Amino acid sequence: MKILTMGVEEEFVLVDRATRAPVNRAPEVIRRAGRELGPQLQTEFFNAQVEICTRATASRRDLRDELSRLRATVGAAARDVHCVPIASGTPVLPPEEPLTVTDTERYRLMARRFASLVTRPDGIARDDGLVCGCHIHVGTLDRGRALALAQHMRPWLPVLQALAANSPYARGYDTGYQSRRAVEHARWPTVGPTPMLDEPRYLAHVARLVEDGTLLDDRMVYWHARPSEHVPTLEIRVADTNADLDTVVLLAILVRGLAATLLDRVDARVPPPPVPDPILLRAHRLAAVQGITGNGLDPVDGRERPAAELLEALLVLAQPGLDSAGDTDWAWEQWERIRADGGGAARQRAVFLRHRRFGAVVDALAAATTGS
Repeated sequence: MKILTMGVEEEFVLVDRATRAPVNRAPEVIRRAGRELGPQLQTEFFNAQVEICTRATASRRDLRDELSRLRATVGAAARDVHCVPIASGTPVLPPEEPLTVTDTERYRLMARRFASLVTRPDGIARDDGLVCGCHIHVGTLDRGRALALAQHMRPWLPVLQALAANSPYARGYDTGYQSRRAVEHARWPTVGPTPMLDEPRYLAHVARLVEDGTLLDDRMVYWHARPSEHVPTLEIRVADTNADLDTVVLLAILVRGLAATLLDRVDARVPPPPVPDPILLRAHRLAAVQGITGNGLDPVDGRERPAAELLEALLVLAQPGLDSAGDTDWAWEQWERIRADGGGAARQRAVFLRHRRFGAVVDALAAATTGS
């Protein structure tokens, strides 16, 4: 079985070191860290965010090492301007200054075109627009194979979303969710399950969405799994960004292992599972509310089952791909660790219960994000 390459994009919110609130200091951080990281450090929609991008690799260890290096470099640059990067799907505390949109032509146009999603009636940026995700790329795949693979993978994406849930708090309150980011991000057009389209119909569908103004361009296709438009990969977009580095690496190798296993079915022209969109949407809602600590929907029969059981079923399904890369034992070890502590959202809530301060949650996230 061919070992696919993988890559990770992580979005972080920048918070002030004293107030722990989001701050618009991305230009200064990128100016400093960009000297070393170049295009591996990028802007995001708001000036209170940055994004790191790994190179494609077939090695789990190399992926972890590069993520660690990128995070540390961004952390050092952020300290120079009195802030710190935080890996959480939503900011724990509200900003103390109005958020500003990154000053590029594309982001300015998006802010005008989708003003109701970005700004309040008074013209100030909406606090609930600031969300941070973790995107996993697997390749190399042309668009046709990536689309077919996305359709085979989509019943399992709620399980990965549950594993990555890491946004229980948002702007100073407990949202009641494990992943509030999933709810807030879903306000944007096309966020949801990948449609069952072959390549010609996909291209026509996206062209119509751009033509009628639903999307600004083809880079705004926000399906949970999509063919990347800038690299030859399938991009999985369901995960919150996570402070725990090994959780991120586990997500990457699970996506890679599942993709490698299911590609055999794609290439044999086995039809993808005919799971209706309403069932998938319900599965994603359950993942957002309950994470790995509650129930999910079985990808085969649609019945509710403990999310932990579904994650173990995913590990079994992905085992051929995990075996081929030598990742199986490590994946099971990490899953047992995460199952024991409940994952990112549970870790955030545990810190709050100990200290009764949201600032303590931010501090814990900061230390885990940059390893300091």
